[in-house]
Amino acid sequence: MQPADASGQKVKYNTTMKFFQEMTARERHRKILGLIRNHWGKLAVAMVCMALISGSTATLAFLIKNILDDIFIAQNGMMLKFVTIVVLGVSLVRGVAILAKEYFMNYVGQSIITSLRNELYGSIQDLSLSFFQKERTGVLMSRITNDVTLIQSMVSTSVTAAIEHVFTIAGLTGVILYRDWKLAVVALVVVPVAFYPIVKLGRRVRKVSTGTQESVGELNTFLHETFAGAKIIKAFGREEYEKQRFFKKSWDLFRFEMKKVKAKALSSPVTDICGGFGIAAVVWYGGHSVIQGNSTTGNFISFLTAVMLLYEPLKKLSKLNNTVQEGMAALDRVFEIIEVEPEIKDREGAVELACSAHRVSFENMTFSYGEDPVLKDICLTAEPGEVIALVGMSGGGKSTFINLIPRFYDVTEGRIAIDGTDIRDVTIASLRSHIAMVTQDAILFNESIRDNIAYGNSDASWEDIVAASKAAYAYKFIMGLPEGFDTRIGELGSRLSGGEKQRLCIARALLKDAPILLLDEATSALDTEAEKVVQDALENLMKGRTTFVIAHRLSTIQHADRILVVSKGEIVEEGRHDVLLAKGGEYARLHAMQFAGRRVEDKK
Repeated sequence: MQPADASGQKVKYNTTMKFFQEMTARERHRKILGLIRNHWGKLAVAMVCMALISGSTATLAFLIKNILDDIFIAQNGMMLKFVTIVVLGVSLVRGVAILAKEYFMNYVGQSIITSLRNELYGSIQDLSLSFFQKERTGVLMSRITNDVTLIQSMVSTSVTAAIEHVFTIAGLTGVILYRDWKLAVVALVVVPVAFYPIVKLGRRVRKVSTGTQESVGELNTFLHETFAGAKIIKAFGREEYEKQRFFKKSWDLFRFEMKKVKAKALSSPVTDICGGFGIAAVVWYGGHSVIQGNSTTGNFISFLTAVMLLYEPLKKLSKLNNTVQEGMAALDRVFEIIEVEPEIKDREGAVELACSAHRVSFENMTFSYGEDPVLKDICLTAEPGEVIALVGMSGGGKSTFINLIPRFYDVTEGRIAIDGTDIRDVTIASLRSHIAMVTQDAILFNESIRDNIAYGNSDASWEDIVAASKAAYAYKFIMGLPEGFDTRIGELGSRLSGGEKQRLCIARALLKDAPILLLDEATSALDTEAEKVVQDALENLMKGRTTFVIAHRLSTIQHADRILVVSKGEIVEEGRHDVLLAKGGEYARLHAMQFAGRRVEDKK
């Protein structure tokens, strides 16, 4: 049984939610209006052109009376010449106005969409790493491509046409009121009746369109995963399985599209039926006026022509409303991303991190993603130039440990300090400019080798790029490629081997020349031969830098200044390789397990 005030609380909650939704919607509309105002000059010219186009339509309807009564019936030659000249002049003005209107409105529309797309991408790039771990790549791609395209259709086409139709309706309404105001009332009485169901159907289109756009995002995610995983799909013979999964998602999208089609299709018949009633009433009432001699044939035909021309933009407005509703649904999805606040951002008064050989200290640091801590009460100081290795079983918190240093996440308790300054008190940009990173997954871009090496230091000279490639043992294989340093390496470096990609990542880190270095299992995915070359390159990279190394293969970190054994979020052992082996603890157990496994492999 509900408490006595439960119903009242629910109403209050719903009212509050509705208020905040309306406030958010108004803010978004103001944002779009602000973008529109930036182009007010071109927009004003386009508006004048629309007024001329609409005026030309109204003028031609107005002249029908003169053509019938003065030319065909009264056979007035002077009027014939006058009307002919007017029609030619109106047609010329209309043609020029249409051309100018199309150019300026599309310029404004495309500019707005480009600004919105750029802001969306910029907002996504500014978001914290946790956002990318929660969101799917395909869904984000859909927001930038599909959703923005729908907004573009709304702004560039629908809004433009709607403004023009409103001008046309205003002009033609003036004509029919001038010709016969009583008959005009009869003709216009159907307009509000027709628009009520159109507005209701528009809301339905907006709701279904949101589902369609979400379905497109799901489809993009699926395509991204299956194209990236093509090798695994073929290796496991799962082509048919993936086809069936795609067919299901494709049919889900089809069902949403058909719901949208049904909602959109209903709007046109409703307008046609209402318009038919209006025209029938005009013909009946106006016909009686002509028969009784209260109106001329030319006046009635001019009125009827204006009414028929008037109903046409009304019908088009009903269709445009559907496109606008789709665009508004897309606009909501785009602003959902733009309005997300980054979890990691500069504190007020944050300062630049000074350049020096850095001491990194973890002071009673605890971190948790949720309720349970991933790292607990970590106390550690890495001296400038010291190499700290982190080892342990998977899931122990090693990667989280080094991801906290560049503030991909913020600590829950305690602090991380560089040279005694809390990293939250320095700007993110300056903090990360002092850190270079090489990860297990060699992330490269489909640009030239030169661009990939210089990614962290765009001002680097050609000599510095070559020197970095040599220090990373990459120069030889680069020069063996058809275009050398200008060779494009494919998506994520797909045209290179694992060892080659990793050496380019090391060259990139070398060229950045940052005093703090983070290595996250940089050799674990390589074979023995490639690992040796990459390990030599890493030794060049680590010289003189405060380095944190996550190692899967213990043989690669035997010369580290200190080795930390991390288990269940805690540092359970600390020391040099030989000291830890002699203790016979967790590190010795890991070492025995790994090298026993290697001996078994060697016997095979």
